[in-house]
Amino acid sequence: METLDLARWQFGITTVYHFVLVPLTIGLAPLVAGMHTAWVRTGKEHWHRLTKFFGKILLINFALGVATGIVQEFQFGMNWSEYSRFVGDIFGAPLAVEALAAFFLESTFLGLWIFGEGKLPRWLHSLSIWMVALGSTISAYWILAANSWMQHPVGAVYNPETGRAELDGVGGFLEVMTNNTLLAAFSHTITSAFLVGGTFVAGICGWWIVRSVRAGRENEARQVWRRGAYVGLVTIVLAGIGVVGTGDIQGKLMYEQQPMKMSAAEALCEGTEGASFSLLTIGDLSNSCESAHAILEIPGLTSFLGTGSFSGPESYLPGVNDIQAEYTERYSETFGEVDYTPNLMVTYWSFRLMIGLAVFSAALALAGLWLLRKGRVTDKVWFSRLSLLALPMPFLAASFGWIFTEMGRQPWVVHPNPANPVDQVYLLTQNGVSTVVSAGSVITSLVVFTLLYAALGVVWFMLIRRYVREGVRPLPEDVTDAPQGTDEPAPTLSFAY
Repeated sequence: METLDLARWQFGITTVYHFVLVPLTIGLAPLVAGMHTAWVRTGKEHWHRLTKFFGKILLINFALGVATGIVQEFQFGMNWSEYSRFVGDIFGAPLAVEALAAFFLESTFLGLWIFGEGKLPRWLHSLSIWMVALGSTISAYWILAANSWMQHPVGAVYNPETGRAELDGVGGFLEVMTNNTLLAAFSHTITSAFLVGGTFVAGICGWWIVRSVRAGRENEARQVWRRGAYVGLVTIVLAGIGVVGTGDIQGKLMYEQQPMKMSAAEALCEGTEGASFSLLTIGDLSNSCESAHAILEIPGLTSFLGTGSFSGPESYLPGVNDIQAEYTERYSETFGEVDYTPNLMVTYWSFRLMIGLAVFSAALALAGLWLLRKGRVTDKVWFSRLSLLALPMPFLAASFGWIFTEMGRQPWVVHPNPANPVDQVYLLTQNGVSTVVSAGSVITSLVVFTLLYAALGVVWFMLIRRYVREGVRPLPEDVTDAPQGTDEPAPTLSFAY
């Protein structure tokens, strides 16, 4: 394998490892903050138990997220130094702000929240976890600003003297920060993160409800876990609506800005009106779209996703071959003969897995809201199994969505802005890789990072599993509205928080 292939594998592996942790932090932090606020306002001990329980998990996830995210930016200066040289003036700005402002906001208030209980005023202690949630959300905005610029460059000019893309002054920076691609990606990412957080809370609480009832602790199931489950279940419903709505907006925007990505997602070869959405396709997608044959499809749905129309001239979508011919004509003098079609198998299936795996969250919400209605709890084993089965699915859906976003952009690392195609602010992935880093160096670091991240993944799973199984401290049968902290034992060495 060449340096380019190895560098892409390394960045892809480390990014997916890191991104598994990101949506849980973004989605869980506001839910923990809500539980904490409910405890402060009501004094009910079950909210304190839930805050402590999910707070531990949030801290574990945050720590591992920081550990896996450290190497991300270093890769830009090493494996992708030509990319950094070309766009560093633009790409580096939001990343620098994210590190200096959002991350320090997040980490500082997280420290206050961990060590401030009983030392800070209750309102300030509660505000601290809300600032953590705000910091994680702001952090996502700055990072997505950098990524969205790669998807749809705005606010930039090409400097022929330096051969670099540069910010077009303060106005250019404001364009980057208000990029319509950014607004669509941010709203979709945040609602997806809430779906992950809601499913996580509902799944764990659902599992504990069944376990508590079957162990004869129905008071715990009803007072603690049922309330936590409802927080998660309602979040799933609201986030699910948000994911669908923002995904629809993003799909239509992508057909304007990156039509190749969206046509590749359907393996649509030729332009057509009323394009169907295939649920199942057979054939060798790794070869070409002509070899793909849909055997189960929904008429007109792809056209609706791209244009808002199921049929008629306004539903027309260009095909992969049409866009390939257009790009070849436009960029042949600059790049020569280039295949502008992304990996069809990865693009096609990652798009479907992104959508399909979210169905498990919907199933959990429907089952949970029905079984737990009107103060009920349940001992049904199938609900416990569904709760566990649903847990990883939104994580996987979010990861496949990220894979689709990045792989569908290929072979561009900075995709041309179709509204301004001659500004020279675009870059092929093959031209962004370092010219001095050897394949041996990349493969060595690839192996080291993969093994290290795998070990961290095992640590993350074992810690989460341990503290989920540990549950909450027993809730006194006759004290459900106890004053805050009255029966709180000293922290144990297993976890000080």
